[in-house]
Amino acid sequence: MECAIVIPAFNEAAALRGVLEELVTYLGQQRIAAQVIVVDDGSSDRTAEEALAVPGVRLIRHPYNKGYGAALKTGIQAAQTEWCITYDADRQHTPDLISLFLPFLTDGNDMVVGKREGYRGPWIRQPGKKLISFVANYVTERKIPDLNSGLRAFRRAAFLRYMHLFPNGFSLSTTSTVCFFKENLNVVYVPIRIRERVGKSTVRPRDFGKTLMLVLRIIMLFSPLRIFLPACFFFALLTVADIALEYAMTKSIANQSAVALVSLASLTFFFGLLADQIAAIRREHLRQAS
Repeated sequence: MECAIVIPAFNEAAALRGVLEELVTYLGQQRIAAQVIVVDDGSSDRTAEEALAVPGVRLIRHPYNKGYGAALKTGIQAAQTEWCITYDADRQHTPDLISLFLPFLTDGNDMVVGKREGYRGPWIRQPGKKLISFVANYVTERKIPDLNSGLRAFRRAAFLRYMHLFPNGFSLSTTSTVCFFKENLNVVYVPIRIRERVGKSTVRPRDFGKTLMLVLRIIMLFSPLRIFLPACFFFALLTVADIALEYAMTKSIANQSAVALVSLASLTFFFGLLADQIAAIRREHLRQAS
């Protein structure tokens, strides 16, 4: 089976040629049929020249920096294969990992993700990742082994079906994982080990806030009651506490704050039901359109 290996690259001139030469050599030695597509995401260094220096590599260039997710979208759209594997340009991934994925690129699966063991990236990014993972686990109601691994294989048709939901930034890995789980697509995890990257990461602290907001957006699209119901129960508990306090102090349960809280809990509940119905209708239209 032929697949496409999509490599997004932004100012990765320091590592890219070595990554590509290593990858192309391995594919030839193992006789693995694969398109290698590099998407230069508006780099200001020699990223494009380094990619062109390696025979057998297809280069696509963005006129300006659009983001990691946008580069993946461009590469996967340009591919002409049933499966697309996303692969980092910073030397974290090794070519032998491609061979681990190939047995799982079958009709029964929709996404294959590398579950990182051992080193998982810079320590300073781990607390934020853990918080986002907690939110994603809550939304999907399952324990996700690795939420944002960059090494993953998409069934191209499934990716394109939901592509409009995926962001253009680094959060594409996170949101695609939540989306595939919530849509009951088949996701398989394969244990992998990665190396430390070459060069400086382009991820910034502000990307954490963007990722968290995008996860909340995915919740609203696929499971809004996971937000509205806890809020409703919280307001209901406040109502009970307020009435108990009022009764303890005045021996009366009639007070304006309790009425306001009851109204707020009721409105939250019914807004949640409405949001859930709207989300269900949108997903049904999406399925029919695909």
